[in-house]
Amino acid sequence: MNIPFRLPEHQPILILDRTADLSSMDVLHHFAMDELLCSQTGNGGPAICHLWRHPRAFVMGVRDSRLPHAPEGDAWLRSQGYNTAVRHSGGAAVPLDAGVVNLSLILPFDSTGKAPDFHDDFEVMVQLIRDALHSTGAQVDTGEIAGAFCPGTYDLSIGGLKFCGIAQRRQRHAFIIQAFIIASGSGSERARLVRSFYDIAASGAAPGSYPLVEESSTASLEELIPGQDDAVNSFTHAVKDVVRRWQSGYDLTQAAVRFKLPSADDVREMADKLRQRYADKLS
Repeated sequence: MNIPFRLPEHQPILILDRTADLSSMDVLHHFAMDELLCSQTGNGGPAICHLWRHPRAFVMGVRDSRLPHAPEGDAWLRSQGYNTAVRHSGGAAVPLDAGVVNLSLILPFDSTGKAPDFHDDFEVMVQLIRDALHSTGAQVDTGEIAGAFCPGTYDLSIGGLKFCGIAQRRQRHAFIIQAFIIASGSGSERARLVRSFYDIAASGAAPGSYPLVEESSTASLEELIPGQDDAVNSFTHAVKDVVRRWQSGYDLTQAAVRFKLPSADDVREMADKLRQRYADKLS
């Protein structure tokens, strides 16, 4: 097990677990929450570990939204009952449902105000997920998985099958590391959905301008780790246990005082801003 990541002095991290709330139909509300929390962290608020889920959504990257037939792909997804959106962080298309745990680490820049190295951002998230799965005995590998959706250098896999992707977003004084973790359900069914989207959206697109998704590339923790019958709750609790170990020795009182949960109105307003920012991409 690697040495646990430690936050800078006087920067305890608070846990915001919203995984039990599947009421929001607009997936951008979650990304809006991250934006508002990051702004708060950058203005003297505490670091945050934000966990959430969404019942049925399909989130595209900006590059996906520029594919020749992205509007048709978007329309097809909506006809299948998916809430769709274009996200502001990096990466390509990702399907979300109740079996996917979304994890955001929202951290301030150091005392010099300097942003951390891009790779360090990702290594923090890798460390957290590896520690959360340590007790399962599974070996978590890092590196792009051929044929996986939302491919990247920091794909996390077990036995050559991807279960997690990581992206990041930076503001002026703080940054967000975002990960999706496929905890339960079928990885291949999700990959099939993403491939179907690209079959429509990328028709006529130049080779290399979109991922070539294969069903056999992806699996859930439930499929990969024996005994993971309640993988969503098991993984969520394990993440929180790791963060609590990170908190050891910190006084959380002042951090809690400096934290303010964004109001529903503020979240809706920010979601609208994010939607308007990328509205032309799918028109």
